[in-house]
Amino acid sequence: MNKSLSIVGFGKNRDSADFYPTPPQTTEALFKRERFDGVVWECACGDGAMVKVIEKYNSCMASDIRTDCYVYAEGGVDFLTNYKEVPNIITNPPYKYALEFAQTALLCAEKKVALLLKLVFLEGISRYNFFRNSPLKTVYVFCKRQPIWIRGEVGKNSGLIAYAWFVWDKSYKGQPYIDWIND
Repeated sequence: MNKSLSIVGFGKNRDSADFYPTPPQTTEALFKRERFDGVVWECACGDGAMVKVIEKYNSCMASDIRTDCYVYAEGGVDFLTNYKEVPNIITNPPYKYALEFAQTALLCAEKKVALLLKLVFLEGISRYNFFRNSPLKTVYVFCKRQPIWIRGEVGKNSGLIAYAWFVWDKSYKGQPYIDWIND
């Protein structure tokens, strides 16, 4: 894989499973700002990078659609078709299915959903309609670009994309607000 292009996801250089593990500090930043009551499902767990951080704070169940040797927990679970009710969902979804993951997560989660997404997820008419009808509470924007890992290494051109934690809270009523992460 050409690491210099994979971060921006161009054609054949993109990881076929959108497998870009989340650095621990990125997940830690979420837990400095949010609390999750009950079990958390990491439904696109990959190599378990996020699970290892989540388990410091909550009980965590984990799965991934992939079945290769890199999968940390239960493999072969397609979140978009084999979902179940859980208190909370936290994940870094495959970018090409970000909206579908957000929609499905809101059907499954009884309390909260937190997704690590590209900041440009805020754009678009279909997502506008989705946001207007969802309990989005907070968008935590990273002030510093987050390094993206590719098979355990920071990608060569990592840090080109702005990321944010999008947090939905089923008990929240009101307009979403924005905050910044400058850790």
